[in-house]
Amino acid sequence: MTPFFQPEVEVLDEVVETEVYNLVVFNDEVNTFEYVIDTLMEVCEHTPEQAEQCTLLIHYKGKCTVKNGGFEELVPLRNEICRRGISAEVMN
Repeated sequence: MTPFFQPEVEVLDEVVETEVYNLVVFNDEVNTFEYVIDTLMEVCEHTPEQAEQCTLLIHYKGKCTVKNGGFEELVPLRNEICRRGISAEVMN
């Protein structure tokens, strides 16, 4: 039986801290539930269930974080949601 030889391996860990931002959608008295649900599904790629739950939170709580991520990732989503007439902000 030959002895098992395991070479030493140097492991380098690089931790890159990135700030996580929130895409928050706010309630309004103009847009319908269906319109907000469709927007979240199209823009944020939510499932129908996710979009419905977020829309209910927006309606009853006044706002909901619909997506988390990097600032550069969320700004285009925010712009598209706002372009559709729904109030949204990227928040830290």
